[in-house]
Amino acid sequence: MTLPSFGRDTGRVPSPASSRASSSAPGAALRLRNLRKTYKDVVAVDGIDLDVHAGECFGLLGPNGAGKTTTIEICEGLTAADSGDVAVLGLRWDTNAGELRQRLGIQLQETQLSEKLTVSETVRLFRSFFKQGPATSEVIAQVQLGEKRNARVGELSGGQKQRLALACALVGDPDFLFLDEPTTGLDPQARRQLWDLIEAFKLAGRTILLTTHYMDEAERLCDRVAIMDHGKVIAQGAPRELIASIGVEHVVEFSAGDSAKQLDVSRLGHIDGVRGVRTENGSILMHVTELHQAVPALLRELSRQAIPLTELRTHSATLEDVFVTLTGRHLRDE
Repeated sequence: MTLPSFGRDTGRVPSPASSRASSSAPGAALRLRNLRKTYKDVVAVDGIDLDVHAGECFGLLGPNGAGKTTTIEICEGLTAADSGDVAVLGLRWDTNAGELRQRLGIQLQETQLSEKLTVSETVRLFRSFFKQGPATSEVIAQVQLGEKRNARVGELSGGQKQRLALACALVGDPDFLFLDEPTTGLDPQARRQLWDLIEAFKLAGRTILLTTHYMDEAERLCDRVAIMDHGKVIAQGAPRELIASIGVEHVVEFSAGDSAKQLDVSRLGHIDGVRGVRTENGSILMHVTELHQAVPALLRELSRQAIPLTELRTHSATLEDVFVTLTGRHLRDE
């Protein structure tokens, strides 16, 4: 598939405020310091410090309730923080709201669009909110909805609606794009189509803040990520750096059926290169450094204990494994 081109020549002239921001904070597209937000008895965001560099795709990862959406809504100016400092493109919502609205693109977790409007009418409506930006037809082509331009929103598939929501976020030619769980509920093909659009936007030099609980999505799209849990950032860095930090390269998962009850799991921890063993949903998972050594050693140990192997799988360590190592839970746990 040919990636769309996201043009930069919009004729936008930087305002004095944005010029000052660039000189005072070079390379900083987003800066959060000691950010806090509480709802009744729930601490949604608990003292976050975060920096997003200009031109990168930065991911906020974590399970539902970790504080991702609250954090991104504060950055978007949709929710007020209880305390802390927020600077987006060197600007602040309390003093530069008008300019920020012109320079940001926002795709919410659930974008509610009028189902009676056509695709063209919807994009044209959102285009009217911005002083500058590409033509409606250009944005529709960018998100590959040209054949659906006269279709009503209510007739679109889930993936097409997500692409339309992205078009509405792109129509002002934003410098900074916020995407909150943009591919949740999409089938694999629709997800990959949306990934291509996001990658094209990043290649054009724009900045993206993305929330997701799909680890393959984060590892493909994000230059850096911050893992959140209970309102705090518990790890931050490039995906491969975070994965390397847990000291394992592979995960070996196996099942032994009813015989698993007789398995002496403690013996598996003594296998060379095994850094951790845990039981999960009837399976045994081993974090290992040397797959070619660990698997034969595992098979020998199972044979020694007379435990029949019913299933065996391996995969490279992922950000999911980083989260499990840090918290003992999965990113998709409620």
